[in-house]
Amino acid sequence: MRSILSVWVIPFQAYENAESRLYLHRIYQNVNKMHKLILASKSPRRSWLLQQAGFTFELRVADVEEDFPADLHVNEVAGYLAQKKAQAIPVYPNEVLLTADSVVILDGVIFGKPTDYDDAARILRALSGRMHQVITGVCLRTTESEQLLSDESKVYFEPLSDAEIDYYIRTCAPYDKAGAYAIQEWIGLCKITRLEGSYANVMGLPVHRVYEALKSYSLQ
Repeated sequence: MRSILSVWVIPFQAYENAESRLYLHRIYQNVNKMHKLILASKSPRRSWLLQQAGFTFELRVADVEEDFPADLHVNEVAGYLAQKKAQAIPVYPNEVLLTADSVVILDGVIFGKPTDYDDAARILRALSGRMHQVITGVCLRTTESEQLLSDESKVYFEPLSDAEIDYYIRTCAPYDKAGAYAIQEWIGLCKITRLEGSYANVMGLPVHRVYEALKSYSLQ
């Protein structure tokens, strides 16, 4: 979060009483606790969401394989992948590293990023006229601690015709998006009729959860 801290540096010996020394000690403690927020994500949507929420941050990314154990419950996959990313990226003193991963789930099956046009069409036909879940996992890591959180939204699609699916894929090329769609694009405006939960979570980051979690850190 944007914050301004002005400190007048005055030697300890200038303070003659215990109360003044304690006050100055607390100022130094607060300065030492300041953290820099690091976003470890290549997603422009997550960067935009954090910016819109008023956070300042730096980017630090790495390529991490998004694989997971076959026996892991689908509702735990997003958190597992967020944690996996966090543990693969270095974090330094006075930093808070933020990683995230989103999954689209229908009938207990995860629909990831489409590999090509045909795969995107297959995914959208499956989602057509149905309700699916979007779960985003978030990991906040410092040199001293790690916090894992997640959020779930339910998204309701109107039936999609083959012509609409073709139009959306050719117009928006959703190959970098889980579930082959983005809620902020044409498909969200025209074919999503109901949403239970956070809109930002479907975009890729449950900002309301992140905001509350980051309150425990003093951010630069």
